[in-house]
Amino acid sequence: MPVDDFSLSANSITGESTLVYQDVARQVQKTKGIRIINFGIGQPDLPTFAKIREAAKKSLDEGFTGYTSAYGIDELRQKIAEHLSSKYESVRKEEVIVTPGAKTALYLAFLLYINPGDEVIIFDPSFYSYAEVVKMLGGVPVYVKMKFNESTGFSLNLSELESKINKKTKMIVLNNPHNPTGMVFDPIEIEKLMEITKEKKVLLLSDEIYDYFIYEGKMKSVLEDPDWRDYVIYVNGFSKTFSMTGWRLGYVVAKEKVIKKMAEIAANIYTCPTSFAQKGALAAFESFDEVKEMISLFKKRRDIMYEELKKIKGIQVHKSQGAFYMFPFIGEILKKANLSVKDFSLKLIEEKGVTTIPGEVFPLEVGKDFVRLSFAVKEDDIREGIKRMKEFIDMLMTP
Repeated sequence: MPVDDFSLSANSITGESTLVYQDVARQVQKTKGIRIINFGIGQPDLPTFAKIREAAKKSLDEGFTGYTSAYGIDELRQKIAEHLSSKYESVRKEEVIVTPGAKTALYLAFLLYINPGDEVIIFDPSFYSYAEVVKMLGGVPVYVKMKFNESTGFSLNLSELESKINKKTKMIVLNNPHNPTGMVFDPIEIEKLMEITKEKKVLLLSDEIYDYFIYEGKMKSVLEDPDWRDYVIYVNGFSKTFSMTGWRLGYVVAKEKVIKKMAEIAANIYTCPTSFAQKGALAAFESFDEVKEMISLFKKRRDIMYEELKKIKGIQVHKSQGAFYMFPFIGEILKKANLSVKDFSLKLIEEKGVTTIPGEVFPLEVGKDFVRLSFAVKEDDIREGIKRMKEFIDMLMTP
């Protein structure tokens, strides 16, 4: 058999992701010597907080380098449960599994439930990995287009969602606060979504990885529902809140029976999460002062990016309420320049050294007239990057 005769699962993956544009930017910097302003980054630019680093180093010095339980270490599971219980409804340690990153948590959740032909409802736009993993498992992503209002931003289209639920529907995927739009969805919308999910007897996979990045409004978590165990698979992690992306630590919260089955799968895929990284994560819960400082910094950066983007003719921008992304509409510019959004992003990198992520990556149609910009970069770079972007757009818009 030829070595490139890949499985159906492997061939279902498109390979399109935010990392493609980072690779292009690296090549441009190498060949043209242009300093890259990276608005494509999906991680905080601050180093992991000192208490976390010190705790991990201490555990290494103490020789804590062996396998742990597939569930993760008990102390960390307990700390996660206590933390969530202080914010929402009660969560027990037995209802938590620690994973090597939130992507792995998502994978476990999909793998546990999706059979070939099962349908999973995903909002468009959304984080690209949801659909890719569903396809890899033989499932069918069913997209519900989010509604867009120039003054209020994006919202969930719950009437369309309800119309697409059928006997094949296994799961609905929610991401709140939302990547790529930066929305924090109205608590009333989330309540209605939970009601629909329970009434239709489908699962709700809720990815709340950006739950601390909230600048306006109030976020409603699915764990606020006393009945969450009956229908919720909750995913979160340490990457964003504690600037621990490279540590690869996430977690799932679900009914104890679900967590036991996930641990069985985990033991056969990756054995356990990294031992000393988990010890570092324990110290994360002592670092919320640093988290607050980071959120305050990011809010300031958001405001700068918003004000600078507003100055560019042809761009419509809504001020993000959460996460660390801006998702401006550039349809007028694309039409006049006769460019697709992907071509726009590639040309912007090649000619101005500014990395943005085209909205089509997330993952279908609604984002085709939008680009995603991260404001997890220094203030001077935000100003410089938007200045270069304006120069590029002015060039495109000049007859």
